[in-house]
Amino acid sequence: MAESELDEVSGKTTTGHQWDGIKELNTPLPRWWLITFYASILWAIGYWVVYPAWPLLWSYTRGALNYSTRAAVGVELAILEKIRGDKMIALGAASLADIEKDPALLTLARARGKAAFGDNCAPCHGSGGAGAKGYPNLNDDDWLWGGSLDQIVQTIQFGARSGHTKTHEGAMLAFGKDGILKRDEIGTVANYVRSLSGLPTRQGYDVAAGAKIFAENCTSCHGEAGKGNQELGAPNLTDKIWLYGSDEATLSETITNGRAGVMPAWVGRLDPSTIKALAVYVHTLGGGK
Repeated sequence: MAESELDEVSGKTTTGHQWDGIKELNTPLPRWWLITFYASILWAIGYWVVYPAWPLLWSYTRGALNYSTRAAVGVELAILEKIRGDKMIALGAASLADIEKDPALLTLARARGKAAFGDNCAPCHGSGGAGAKGYPNLNDDDWLWGGSLDQIVQTIQFGARSGHTKTHEGAMLAFGKDGILKRDEIGTVANYVRSLSGLPTRQGYDVAAGAKIFAENCTSCHGEAGKGNQELGAPNLTDKIWLYGSDEATLSETITNGRAGVMPAWVGRLDPSTIKALAVYVHTLGGGK
């Protein structure tokens, strides 16, 4: 290693190190930068001591303050509920019909219901309740299990095929998978179902055969005219509103493999007042009966 010397260009001394003829200048870091760097290290050590910081095998270090963001949120929610107190008591005590008649309670229910909907329902039904393929649109007037306030509460509480003892049951049979109908019969009845809502059918399809297959296999749930049955969750096939799609391929898939969408039961997960507010909010989206 060469001795340090004064660099003629920069006027600074070198460290004595050089590589390929390039000499290293002795340029220390700025004092302010070093102070900030060491202060950051001290701050980090203090943070590790005071707040939760290090993961353990089954848990994590709690910190001297035993701070928890979950607990902090819980405290804030408790304060909010205390502020809402009397209003929420009034909301819980009022009937569903009375809530929609009282402007103040209706405003409160819609605000509470909208927040609950965004947190719990929007992932499936969309932020505005418009639904998606396989998830019902809550803005129209087409309801699988009924659109009255009481029916909506029932659906929210116990869901559909959720496993709860009071859940909505009923599922579309797999007519092809279970060998009940052959492929050509499935195509024929799919075209018949399309004709029920005025959709065009495949050229040359047998109308009489489609009607016969429908009468023998589908009317027990969807009715002779295909108007559906809310007690069974069987959709109306004549209103041009389709949960999974109306093209022949999609209908054939539905008839072949069946459908059994699931909605979770929210009873026990949401408090009664929130469920009531959520039902009112859904009911006032535009499609409630």
